[in-house]
Amino acid sequence: MNIPDVSDLHDDVLLQRLQHRLDNKTKPVGALGQLEALALRLGSILGTETPQLVAPQMLVCAGDHGLAARGVSAYPSDVTWQMVQNFLAGGAAVSVLARQHGLALTVVDCGVRHDFAPQPGLLIHKIAAGTADASVGAAMSAAQCAEAIANGRAVVRGLPGNALLLGEMGIGNSSAASMLLARLAGQDIEACVGAGTGLDAAGRAHKRTVLRDTMALHVDARSPLDALAAFGGFEIATLVGAVLQAADERRVIVLDGFIASSAVLVAARLQPHVVQRCVAAHESAEPGHALLLQALGLQPLLRLDLRLGEGSGAALVWPLLESACRILREMASFEAAGVSRQDSAPE
Repeated sequence: MNIPDVSDLHDDVLLQRLQHRLDNKTKPVGALGQLEALALRLGSILGTETPQLVAPQMLVCAGDHGLAARGVSAYPSDVTWQMVQNFLAGGAAVSVLARQHGLALTVVDCGVRHDFAPQPGLLIHKIAAGTADASVGAAMSAAQCAEAIANGRAVVRGLPGNALLLGEMGIGNSSAASMLLARLAGQDIEACVGAGTGLDAAGRAHKRTVLRDTMALHVDARSPLDALAAFGGFEIATLVGAVLQAADERRVIVLDGFIASSAVLVAARLQPHVVQRCVAAHESAEPGHALLLQALGLQPLLRLDLRLGEGSGAALVWPLLESACRILREMASFEAAGVSRQDSAPE
């Protein structure tokens, strides 16, 4: 498999220049809090003291999961293709938010159990009509997994801009994300499982049992690619490829929720410097998401108890990224504005 070698972005000279630029803006040092940390990160990713976000791309990857037949979701699998149509018709949350913030929305059929007519905004990279049932065998073959990753890389190569926002759709994919987190970050599966699409207590208990048994079946799937093939899904694997390509191109990568973040976890286990290009939009209401962000070493910008997916959280946080860049580019320095600074604390 052709995995790009993602280089180390760390640059002490650039970081010092960015920090000096922020500290000399017309404000007390550090007064913009996390926005300043975000500005530093964006400047570091884009390699400039005056970062500008250009042609941001919202990428929503969709696929079905054979494991959904085991009753691990509150919704039937048909919702996957129905929501894809809703994305394209402009009626979903991510459609509304992308429209509001000027984000180009691309939806990819990575393996939905439905045949879509060609339409604007839709790319067809269907590997199969859903993954196999991971509770009885691998969700994907190694070849299918490699194909999905290659598809994700190709999609990003065809998109303009320097920022990629991650979204997904797939009934049952919180199960795959939970198992990937448990296996790749050494977490107990019990701590990784949440309500998903809205399971009650009995539903969550059943989901935990199914996932525990599924993980036991694939006890030897320990490497990132083996775990990804074992647990799925096509949309997560496609996002892994998208993340690797975006990182290789030094794009800003904006994580959405639990499932999109699980793709970043896989990519980071393959190429650790991927994380340097990432911004965590939010911490979702799924209990595994906080554990996943901890494993990646990322701090979320928002905590709104979201658990929708689709890229909705990534879209919501977009204005903060724009503001952080504008602070670096447009906010006056003390010298330029003729404003006195406090050089020392009063006695």
